[in-house]
Amino acid sequence: MRGLFVTGTDTDCGKTRVAVALLHALRDSGLRVAPFKPVAAGATRGDQGLCNEDALQLIAAAGGGWPYRNVNPYCLEAAVSPHLAAREEGVSIESGPIRDAFQALLANADIVLAEGAGGWMAPLREDWCIEDLALELDLPVVLVIGLRLGCLNHARLSASRIQTSGASLAGWIGSVVDPDMQRLEENVTSLKALIDVPCLGVLPHLDPMDTGAGNLDAAGLQSILR
Repeated sequence: MRGLFVTGTDTDCGKTRVAVALLHALRDSGLRVAPFKPVAAGATRGDQGLCNEDALQLIAAAGGGWPYRNVNPYCLEAAVSPHLAAREEGVSIESGPIRDAFQALLANADIVLAEGAGGWMAPLREDWCIEDLALELDLPVVLVIGLRLGCLNHARLSASRIQTSGASLAGWIGSVVDPDMQRLEENVTSLKALIDVPCLGVLPHLDPMDTGAGNLDAAGLQSILR
């Protein structure tokens, strides 16, 4: 096991919050976990140059001290689809720098926790998308399902595509996006019946004081790491 790849049903489904929860849970189990955000679109300029807030959250959850440019080799300024932001900046997102950054992180960690951008089929170039990136890294995939109206369709489509791509879908985690979602528990029950991989937990609507690690199935998480 070299790591996990966190993807989502769509943008703003809770990927970063789940990735943060996974980082805390894995570190609590005694592992040294490196955070990895290969491509990020949406950044602000500071003392370190362009930095993405999600990548910074991952670094903090992993205990700090990880070199930003290894954690986030492609940091794009505009908060739009990565392939559009890259085109505007004259950048071609290539697998080589991503592989190099991954190996640099892995050299100092037990596993790498990678978070994608957008959903599974979000384009990084016209001919290369998150699916291709995940297959390149060859990591088991955890699908984050944003729990709101429409999640059953999005989740089933995403899970089906991940599995038919040849990637290993290790499990899914629910993230409550809409705190007023009707029939929340019934939808979670339906997801457990409709998606044939383990549910590793459900994170409630965002509480800034809660890392979310306690909402994960520790035994289930350990089983996919074996």
